[in-house]
Amino acid sequence: MITTVLLSIGIVFLAELGDKSQLMALTFALRYRWWVVLGGIATASAAVHLISVGVGHFLGAALPTRTIALIAALTFLAVGLWTLREHFGPDDDAAPKPPKAGGAPFFVVLSAFLLAELGDRTMFATAALATDYDWVGVWLGSTIGMVAADALAIAVGILVGKHLPEHAIGIGSGLLFLYFGAATLLGAAAPALGGAAVAGLATVAPALAGAALLLTRRARRRAPEPPRTVGHLAATDPAAVPAARADRPSPPPRSER
Repeated sequence: MITTVLLSIGIVFLAELGDKSQLMALTFALRYRWWVVLGGIATASAAVHLISVGVGHFLGAALPTRTIALIAALTFLAVGLWTLREHFGPDDDAAPKPPKAGGAPFFVVLSAFLLAELGDRTMFATAALATDYDWVGVWLGSTIGMVAADALAIAVGILVGKHLPEHAIGIGSGLLFLYFGAATLLGAAAPALGGAAVAGLATVAPALAGAALLLTRRARRRAPEPPRTVGHLAATDPAAVPAARADRPSPPPRSER
């Protein structure tokens, strides 16, 4: 079993290097606390690989990967638009608050990775391993390998996040999620396209969103500011106080006794 675990760790770790899950882990690490991201990834990895070894070892059937990919694409697009709305709203000049490590970020990471990894190449590799090796060892090794690979991306995200402002991180994260959503949608809708074509066409979505953000920012800067109302001028203007006192009639002289 130890050999199976080590073999699964090596295969999944190498398969995850440069994969979209690492980019997702880096993106989430820019927004949320690292332990929240790592916990969500570990939980999603354990669940996905448990499904994959069950499919490969017990059922030998295939999941509806196209439907899952479409749901994942819509989820990524929604998260990207939501992130851009948070960091590019009416009060975008104000510094956003740092993200809190609560339950909502954990479930966002969990659901995103769960949908992204269902039907991914790592899942098929795990299912193939489970047909020839002990499924428990394959499950443990594949989970550890994926968490280790994504932990490297989280470390990179932490280092990058220390040198970038929170506002730029939020906008960059939103654009990356739009790219993930567009790439996943193209891969599910047009499976005949190659990887290079999908990667190139997927850049159109964040490019259009970035152009729209720039145009909106310029329009807001060119918009005239509303006139400010000046109130209580007589009480605040120091030049008006002596003049007002000079206009007052002098008191009548007291009668001499």
